[in-house]
Amino acid sequence: MTFSDLPLCRTCGVQYDAPRANCPVCEDERQYVGWNGQQWTTLADLHAAGHRGRIEEEGPGVIGIGAEPAVAVGQRALLVRGKSGNILWDCVPYLDDDMVDQITALGGIDAIAISHPHFYGSMIEWSRAFDAPVYVHAADRAWLGRPDPAVRLWEGRTHELAAGLTLINLGLHFDGAAVLHWRDGAEGRGALLTGDTIMVSMDRRWTTFMYSFPNHIPERPRVIRQAMEALEPFAFERIYAAFWGRTVKIDGMGALRRSAERYMRFALDDR
Repeated sequence: MTFSDLPLCRTCGVQYDAPRANCPVCEDERQYVGWNGQQWTTLADLHAAGHRGRIEEEGPGVIGIGAEPAVAVGQRALLVRGKSGNILWDCVPYLDDDMVDQITALGGIDAIAISHPHFYGSMIEWSRAFDAPVYVHAADRAWLGRPDPAVRLWEGRTHELAAGLTLINLGLHFDGAAVLHWRDGAEGRGALLTGDTIMVSMDRRWTTFMYSFPNHIPERPRVIRQAMEALEPFAFERIYAAFWGRTVKIDGMGALRRSAERYMRFALDDR
């Protein structure tokens, strides 16, 4: 492939449509500018530095897609191989020919859906490589670093991408932050893909909710309550978060409810 020379922020991994002095995503209080100041890279630079794709199964019908060494935030995307098509959930900054070939062999990508701005990555590069539209909630349109006709802005609380694949706007972390419910995931018991809109904790039995992870700003209880109400109609056994292995494998909805209740006990305890 011909590697784009468009700038990628080294700290958050978001690609922009032209050179610029600053990265608005990093200057926001939910992220941070690197300790050595704003720095940029490109896909060509990452490839030359030895970065390569990492593609591995993360669960039944779910393929993890990332880079080694990790780039920027270090998230991995997830390819959901559903009955009604392949959906790429979230994006990563890196892409090369080998990754395109491997994913094409898995059936390609029919659509890309993004949880929130920190995981935009080089989503337009991915869109063009697979001729796939990119779904972003309209509430986050101001954060688009590379506007493109491939971006489909959706509105409201839910949006059905395909049969049994529903985007749900929760408003956690960012106003437009979303999760993806896969009705047929986890071998028919349902799966929820969350990015870090809802983060699976290290013990993988609980989740947590943060307005900013790197700056340790907790999420607002009011917003968590609204998010839980939005999720009530959806059943799911598994929760896949933003990083390799961060998966609640059993009783996903129960784990989420218990986690929200625990969070409220600590957040609202004024003794």
